[in-house]
Amino acid sequence: MVRLTPAVVRTLDILELFLEDDTALSAPDVVKLTGLPRTTAHELLSTLVARDYLQKDEATNKFRLGVRLLQLGNAYSARFDMLAAANEAARNLSSLSGETVSVALREGADVFYLAKVETRDNLRLPSSIGQRLPANATGLGKVLLAYLSPQTLRALFPDPEHLPVMTSKSIATLPELEKELDRVREYGVAFEYEESTPGIMCAAAPVRDSSGAVIAAISASIPAARWHQRSEKEWAELVEGGAVGLSAKLGFTSLAP
Repeated sequence: MVRLTPAVVRTLDILELFLEDDTALSAPDVVKLTGLPRTTAHELLSTLVARDYLQKDEATNKFRLGVRLLQLGNAYSARFDMLAAANEAARNLSSLSGETVSVALREGADVFYLAKVETRDNLRLPSSIGQRLPANATGLGKVLLAYLSPQTLRALFPDPEHLPVMTSKSIATLPELEKELDRVREYGVAFEYEESTPGIMCAAAPVRDSSGAVIAAISASIPAARWHQRSEKEWAELVEGGAVGLSAKLGFTSLAP
């Protein structure tokens, strides 16, 4: 059973008192409603005000929700707006290419699969929605790593000679990965050659938000037996088209010259 941290639970208990519209409560109100000791309640309220999770009206000595919670709510909403756009983009690209399509975000040194549309081939891929895989072993991950600063990239892989691998073809060292990421930046797409799954190739392209930052990637996974039915340029153009469409839905227009 998960052990809960008492101080965090008490803090959340206080915040949840303000779920009703335009709730305003004094410190004595909070003490009465939560049953917390007066000193504890005052310390937690002061901390929440200092971090902008609550705001205090000095005239009435009452507390209301602060701007930080609005920012968190907006971030949560944006994630779900992106989920809808990612699913639509994956369906469109899968229909156009006839292949399995995935959209992923980066979480640390991993990729997090946000959306996926599979074909009738029922490929045995290790990825599924909500799953995390090593970024260095996937086309999606190589795209997302390519646009990080060198310092951030190195911090993600503290043991540069032993990167996580999924197959014998996975990139296993940081110097090798850095060379591959140079190629990704040069060509604007990443290719994966059976690096996460034997018999599966992949092409992936970056997805940008309204500021032009790379925040996601979209890929097509292709059985090795079908890979040469199109040229690498054609696979690249397909995923780039999918990335352009998804980026546009997220507010991206074009990079400044």
